[in-house]
Amino acid sequence: MKYRLLFVFLLLLSGQVFSQNQDAVPAHDHFTVESKEVGETRTINVWKPSGYDKNSAKFPVLYMADGGVQEDFPHVANTLAKLIKSKKIPPMILVGIENTQRRRDLTGPTENEEDKKIAPVVGGSEKFRAFINNELFAEINKRYRTGNEKGIIGESLAGLFVIETFLHHSDMFDFYIAMDPSLWWNNESEVKMAKESLANITNSPKRLWFTSSGEKGIFEPVNRLSEVFKSADMKNVKWKYENAPKETHATIFKASKDKALIWTFTTK
Repeated sequence: MKYRLLFVFLLLLSGQVFSQNQDAVPAHDHFTVESKEVGETRTINVWKPSGYDKNSAKFPVLYMADGGVQEDFPHVANTLAKLIKSKKIPPMILVGIENTQRRRDLTGPTENEEDKKIAPVVGGSEKFRAFINNELFAEINKRYRTGNEKGIIGESLAGLFVIETFLHHSDMFDFYIAMDPSLWWNNESEVKMAKESLANITNSPKRLWFTSSGEKGIFEPVNRLSEVFKSADMKNVKWKYENAPKETHATIFKASKDKALIWTFTTK
């Protein structure tokens, strides 16, 4: 029970950390998409790398939940700008999806009654994923010069969504980055089913980087997932797990995003 209370606290905190120490909002595009998949209007923020308008090149795309200007979008955009300028990663487009009902969109179904108490509605990750796959991809490809490669980044419940997508819909993205994913959700069902899920991943090359802080109740299932990966035969998947025991749930994103992005884009 005490871990469940901790999880609820962390979920309330998650998504608010950067608003308390908000990065400057960089110049970016802003538009809405009328989604049939989730039945509502979704706000999209798009950051383009320096020089985008001066050439005809196509760019990789990094998608993110928690993508509002009062959420993680400014921090990730500014991080990309810094790493691109220093030539540590290639230029890319960032697509931020602003939240409406975060805990609904980023969680799968759960049989745990305590999980269900975190929000009036949970378990909507499949519909949110369908919005991205069936509606948002096409809109971004229509509006921008997108290349063939795309990925997703997320922390906490967004990290759970990243891992869930990798395990069950790996063809959606080429690379995946998850910080402190909430793998405790639904009695750690994603960890328990991971071996079976990995056996169904296609042969197309994938990259996965994930990390965990030292928070009790979060570290344990993430570490268990890494052990499943170690025993799996995944020749087509390059992956890296980094344990960061000195970090907390509130610090893990800022502490790990540079190394996550650099590893992802220097590992082929």
